[in-house]
Amino acid sequence: MISRRALLGGLPFGALAGPSVAQALALRSSILEEYGEGLRVFAGRRGLLYGSAASTYQLRDRSFATAFAREAGVLVPEYELKRDAVELSRGRYDFSACDALVEFASAHAMSVRGHTLVWHHSNPVWLEEAVLDWRDDDILTGYIASVVGHYRGRIHSWDVVNEAIAPGDGRKDGLRESFWLKAFGPSYIDNAFHAARAADSEALLVYNDWGCEAGTPENDRFRAATLTFLEGAIARGVPIQALGLQGHLAAFGPKVDQGKLARFLENVRALGLRILVTELDVDDTGGPSTANERDRAVADTSRRFLDVVLNNAATAAVLSWGLSDRFLSTSGWRQRLEGYMPRKLPLDSDLNRTPMWHAMANCFERNM
Repeated sequence: MISRRALLGGLPFGALAGPSVAQALALRSSILEEYGEGLRVFAGRRGLLYGSAASTYQLRDRSFATAFAREAGVLVPEYELKRDAVELSRGRYDFSACDALVEFASAHAMSVRGHTLVWHHSNPVWLEEAVLDWRDDDILTGYIASVVGHYRGRIHSWDVVNEAIAPGDGRKDGLRESFWLKAFGPSYIDNAFHAARAADSEALLVYNDWGCEAGTPENDRFRAATLTFLEGAIARGVPIQALGLQGHLAAFGPKVDQGKLARFLENVRALGLRILVTELDVDDTGGPSTANERDRAVADTSRRFLDVVLNNAATAAVLSWGLSDRFLSTSGWRQRLEGYMPRKLPLDSDLNRTPMWHAMANCFERNM
C-alpha cells in the first residue's frame, strides 16, 4: 500500500511496474474510502474505464493530484508522449517525463494510454524535412519500436496513428495529405500498426480521430471515409483493434446527431472493433456569459453524446481531455477582462464537480 503522502499529491517514487491484482484492489478501496466515489467507480460498475489526460506540471499541484486519484482510472499523457517531447534530436530519446506519469499511474492503480505515435502535428522541428528527404521507413517504424518497446507491458492502449483522415483534402481514399503520406504513401498507416504490434503483443492498438459526432455534410463525409478506411485496413490484415472517437464537442455549435452517430458506431462494432472515447471535452465559447447557463449546455451536450456511445456494446472506455478547468486559459482579451473562464471539463477550476461531471456519472449509471 502506498503512503498517504504519496496518495495525496506530488509525483510518487518507487518502481515503475504496475501493482498486483491484490494491491490494485486495496488501492481502489483506499481511494474510495478516502475520497468517495469518482467517475472511475461509476464507469467501473458497468465494466468501463474512465480516465483523463494529465501532464507532469499539473500533477505537481497536490490538490489536483488528489482529485485525479479519486476520479481517473486511466492516465493519458497530455504532452509527454508526443514525438516533439520524446525525440528532440534524431535517435536520442527522453522518456523521463512520461516515466514519471507511468509511475504516478502505477502508484494509484491506474492504467496508462499511449498518445500518440504517428501524427502530423507535435513533431520535432527536424522530422518533416528528414522524412521527405530520406524516405527511410526506419524513421517511422524504428521510432515506434523504440517507444512502444520502452513501455512494453505497461500501456493499456496506443493511439498508433492520429488524424490521418481528411476528406476535405480531396483524395479518393479520404486520407490526409500529410508529410507521412507524401513520403510513404498510404502504406505508412499499415506499417505503423504492424510495428506497434511487433513491439507489444498485448496493448490495444487504436486508430484515433475526430469529426464523427455531428450531422453536417462534412461530418457525413468524415464518417463515410472513416468506415471505408477501417474496412480496407481490416481486409488487409492491419492489426487495428479499436476506433478512438475523440469527442471534442461544442455546447453552442453543431449538435451531436444521435441517429447518425448511433448508426456509425454500430457499423464500427460490426467490423469487430472496440470503441474508445479518447478526448472528451465540450467547448462552451459562443454562449451566454453566465456560468450556470454554460454549465447546463455543456452537461446537456455531454449527455447527448454519451447516451449514444454507452448504448453500444463495443464501447470500452471514456477518457476526457483534461479533468479540471483549472489549467485552461482564455484567448480573448475581452473575456479575460470580464473574468470569463472556460467550463468544459468534469471539474471546475476549484476542483468542484460540475454539471458535466454529474451528467457523466448519470450516463454511466443509466446505461448499466
